[in-house]
Amino acid sequence: MDAIDRNAQKAVDEVIYSDIGVNVLLERLKQSIASARDFAAFLKKRGAIEETHANDLKKACRATQEAVREQKARHGSYASHVEEALRINERVADNGSQFGLSLHQMHTDLIELSNNMDRGRKQMKQTGLAAEKKAQDAEALMDKAKAKYDSLAEEYDRVKTGDSSAGRKFGLKGPKSAAQHEEDLNRKVQAADADYFAKVQAAQAQRQELVTLLRPQTVNAILLLIREMDAGLTVQLAKFASFNEKLIADSGKLISPIPGANPGEPLRPSLKATIAKIDNERDFQQFIIGHTANIPARPADIKYIKHPTLVQAQPQPTPSAAPRQSLNMQTSQPPPSFAVQPPQSVAHPPQHYDQPTYVPDTRLQSQNSGYQQREPARTSPYSGQPQQPPYAPPNQPQQPPYAPPNQSQYQSPPYSISPAGQQRAPQVSGAALSNLPPIKPVFGVSLDELFRRDGTPVPLVVYQCIQAVDLFGLKVEGIYRISGTLPHIQAMKAQFNNDATKVDFRNPEAFHQDVNSVAGLLKMFFRELPDPLLTAEHYEEFLNAARIEDDTTRRDSMHAIINGLPDPNYATLRALILHLHRVVQHSMDNRMTSSNISICFAPTIMGPHHGPMQDAGNQARVVQTILDNAFQIFDDE
Repeated sequence: MDAIDRNAQKAVDEVIYSDIGVNVLLERLKQSIASARDFAAFLKKRGAIEETHANDLKKACRATQEAVREQKARHGSYASHVEEALRINERVADNGSQFGLSLHQMHTDLIELSNNMDRGRKQMKQTGLAAEKKAQDAEALMDKAKAKYDSLAEEYDRVKTGDSSAGRKFGLKGPKSAAQHEEDLNRKVQAADADYFAKVQAAQAQRQELVTLLRPQTVNAILLLIREMDAGLTVQLAKFASFNEKLIADSGKLISPIPGANPGEPLRPSLKATIAKIDNERDFQQFIIGHTANIPARPADIKYIKHPTLVQAQPQPTPSAAPRQSLNMQTSQPPPSFAVQPPQSVAHPPQHYDQPTYVPDTRLQSQNSGYQQREPARTSPYSGQPQQPPYAPPNQPQQPPYAPPNQSQYQSPPYSISPAGQQRAPQVSGAALSNLPPIKPVFGVSLDELFRRDGTPVPLVVYQCIQAVDLFGLKVEGIYRISGTLPHIQAMKAQFNNDATKVDFRNPEAFHQDVNSVAGLLKMFFRELPDPLLTAEHYEEFLNAARIEDDTTRRDSMHAIINGLPDPNYATLRALILHLHRVVQHSMDNRMTSSNISICFAPTIMGPHHGPMQDAGNQARVVQTILDNAFQIFDDE
């Protein structure tokens, strides 16, 4: 082995001390610097990844800890041990953060070393190559002097031997004689010989200095730079391997501590042991027992007691009481808020509209009448059958299958019109309407408050706007995309804030025959809700569901979230989505596809978006998924 090493070193010395040695060493140093910079770039990226991962893990742990402490989450052994598991993950994140900082420091050290080596390389290149060039220039001058000397010597020899090919020379006074010509050439040869000799001596001296002094100095300096650069890179590689081992070992000790590893410190439970301590049955029992005090007192028995005033009265047959209806029950009667007073007598006989007018859609009416304050029957996201609530009244009537409203069946409202065909419903100027006092405000009031106050889960303004668009706007191009007239919208807003029961949009004069303003009024109502229709609480859940690629899984996930909405929100969302589905069915006329509708309504019913730009597209995807699966998500009664 030693003989091989000596032979290899001899071959190396033969190359590096030759005329190409300096260039070869400079190229090798350049490679070392490039390799160090490449690895430094890797360290920087890896460090950034580790720090980002650690920070994200810490944020996720803290957010989950806050969620675990909330009232809506499980408590007991689950909460305490899950928090301990999250703290273990936080400590793992701390290790990752420290690892990332170490990698950043290694990157800085390696970049600084490579920059120093690069400066040394440039200096050695300048001095070493300058010495090489100086010797080469001296040898070039020597070769040039030799060529001149050889040429004159040959010509002198030809003249001296009388060779006729040497030719004759002419001076200022005529042709020179052979003797004169020979004397001139002899003088030039002597001068060329002296110059050639001097150049040889100078080249020899320069070569000697280069080989014995300048080249060895340059070669040794470059070798030192190469070895320093390679050693520095090797040290950083060893540190990288050591830090990786330490990261994995420390994280492993946190997840599964080794007994006796830290004498004097209590042994922490492992992550697996911590999770195993969760007692589901005990937590369940404690939760149920905690509601013992809330059990309501009930009478000993239930019996019928007739009112004393009716004891002696003649019994009269009475119809059986109709069962209470939830959101999904039908009624043949329209909501009381939409009853139309008989028109005042007019000079002209009443006439009907040439165009069909509106008979309230019983599917919407059913939501605003007979409502009991419980959650409606909502379909399960994993089955096609609706889940009936436990409070549904007995003998609930069968629901007819869904059918879109048939405009040919709409009845004309009892408004009279003039012979010219103009409606004569009582009208008030827009300025006067805008100044109406807000006796029963509707805009800016939460859906829960509107329900408690008015008793209708679907607000009257939503019902009236849907009614108007169903009648007059389904074939209007750009409905819900084209803005209405602001004075008209403000006037109608004031009317609803004054008394919504006095508004009847079956009469187009009530909305200035501007159905785009009605669409704008509906969107304004949803925008001004204190809490969006889909609620801020479920906002992130909807976005996470929208990110699911599989269509069926995404639909079922959103179905489950929608079933968790408050009753007024669920009822209003159902009415709106079924209406927008009817709009989409007329997309050949109104140019409003489900995609266009979703873009228009996403920020309206979900609230303004403040996160990454890609989530704005997920907002529209939420609405489009609900709209495309309207009859799968909502029971179509």
